[in-house]
Amino acid sequence: MLLTIAFWMLVILITFWILLGPVTRFLRVLWEIIMQIYNKKTIDLRTKFGEWAIVTGSTDGIGKAYAKELAVRNMNLILISRNLEKLERTKDEILLINPKIEVKVIAADFAEGENAFTKIHPLLQDISVGILVNNVGKQYEYPMYVGEVPEKELWDIINVNVGATTLMTRLVIGQMQKRKQGAIVNVSSGSEFQPLPLMTVYAATKAYVKSFSDALRAEYSRFGITIQHLSPLFVNTKMNAFSSRLQVSSIFVPDATTYARNAIATLGKMDSSTGYWAHSIQKFVTLMPPVWIRTKIGQIMNESFRQEYFKEKQQKA
Repeated sequence: MLLTIAFWMLVILITFWILLGPVTRFLRVLWEIIMQIYNKKTIDLRTKFGEWAIVTGSTDGIGKAYAKELAVRNMNLILISRNLEKLERTKDEILLINPKIEVKVIAADFAEGENAFTKIHPLLQDISVGILVNNVGKQYEYPMYVGEVPEKELWDIINVNVGATTLMTRLVIGQMQKRKQGAIVNVSSGSEFQPLPLMTVYAATKAYVKSFSDALRAEYSRFGITIQHLSPLFVNTKMNAFSSRLQVSSIFVPDATTYARNAIATLGKMDSSTGYWAHSIQKFVTLMPPVWIRTKIGQIMNESFRQEYFKEKQQKA
């Protein structure tokens, strides 16, 4: 009798343990959706974090849109990107939105690794950075098998997605720690949710960003520093130009402005989020199957995008 009771207690315990992870994960995502839809309270970012914000990869896509949203909220800006001409154009656009703020530009190519930081470091010495948006990222030109990806492109993806996020964080976190004030926003990707064949290295770098953000939060939250991790799914930007389907905005594929407006509203409220309520719904559904099924679905999806890319390229030839 006692053995039977012990056996069933063990079965119940094991079942509970198996279900605890998925149930907790789904409840967390559900809370994320609810918070984004119903928590509309506006936070004064300048007062809470400081008056200067850095945005990397700020001349296109999410980075540019996020910088404009920061300008609306009266943040002085430091824009970092490769192309000086595009930086100056972006600066002019932002000053039209809010002529009362200061905007500085730094032309640096994060694919150059250490050399980029040789340029950036001295230009930030006398600036108290309140918010760092690690947005810069590099994607495959189209879904490819690892052996097809040019070696330089792989180095660029690693240097930009991993190196820039890590070293830019290190550059500013000391001063934030001294002031006991600041926020670091690490823009990752929904590709982090599972291994992603045909975007293998890109997805792996985004998994790094998530792990880095979670550990960084454990290290520095006690110093009053906010570490936010964003994992957007598909956004209508140049990064997804390999698919014409992803160049059409919709509820689930927002344009960069829509995404940035929603994402910035979560800063100071949520440590981890997709940044956009409709993406959080997709995340909820995505995380339901086990990892091996999600990986297989991702492979099928990328095979479809790959065939679409080749078909459109052939039609244009």
